[in-house]
Amino acid sequence: MFNELRTAEKVVGAKQVKRALRDKKVRWVFLAKDADPRVTQPIVELCAQHAVQMATIPRMKDLGEACGISVGAAVVAIF
Repeated sequence: MFNELRTAEKVVGAKQVKRALRDKKVRWVFLAKDADPRVTQPIVELCAQHAVQMATIPRMKDLGEACGISVGAAVVAIF
């Protein structure tokens, strides 16, 4: 699933992921372990409410690179 991040239809960032979760568009969420819990905890709660599976990635930098962006990412959702 992690390899799919570069090519899959996705959103990057907490606000966009929250919106997509509320709109029930998300298949899977990736969270960076080193991200601020104040950013990721609300996403974890929304995933639990909407029964969306989650995976953790060691570093924000790794998650950003997997998505093909040059900055770190705290959270990414794929559709």
